[in-house]
Amino acid sequence: MSVRRLAQTQPPSFAFTAETLETAKWWMSKYPPHRKASAVIPILWLIQKQEGWVSEPAIRTVATMLEMPVIRVLEVATFYTMFHLQPVGKHHLQVCGTTPCMLRGAEDLKAVCKKRIGEKFDVTADGLFSWEEVECLGACVNAPVVAIHDYYHEDLDVGALERTIDALASGQHVRPGSAIGRQTSAPEGEAKTLTDPTLYDGTLAQPIKLPNLPEPAAS
Repeated sequence: MSVRRLAQTQPPSFAFTAETLETAKWWMSKYPPHRKASAVIPILWLIQKQEGWVSEPAIRTVATMLEMPVIRVLEVATFYTMFHLQPVGKHHLQVCGTTPCMLRGAEDLKAVCKKRIGEKFDVTADGLFSWEEVECLGACVNAPVVAIHDYYHEDLDVGALERTIDALASGQHVRPGSAIGRQTSAPEGEAKTLTDPTLYDGTLAQPIKLPNLPEPAAS
């Protein structure tokens, strides 16, 4: 895990919107009062949805709300790459760089991001794009993977990522999932094994008698 630090420039304060605060309190209510710190991850997530990122004042606000040491909330925010620690673009691309994705072309995807967007965490002048490299996204079988707007874009290559960026730039909806039409984690193209339909239509089933069954009760 790479070192993750808070942004050097921070807002002077943080405040929940009424809607976000209501939802945060709902999350807190799911736990006993002495365990309310368990709500730290969903509340940080709510803050990110509200602000676009998690600031240092927001971390302090959460620590006060959950009666946690600030360092404990900071540990959570800096550990999980799902939390943005500085402002990001409207479309923030999280490029998996762990070994399976690297072997399947992640370095080429990072080159596209550098060409189209800039260095990691740079925000384009129009505010539309930023990107970062993250650790394993857990979808190795469909590598390489880029997460955008909480959804995975899988089986990418340079052309597919370029087209995705173009579509986002023009305001189009981009459908997540496999760029090659793979069904979930199935093999590319079509299933290679267990393709005989008789395996599933019941024709192979034979009536059997289980051993050692008790005798029927006397009438």
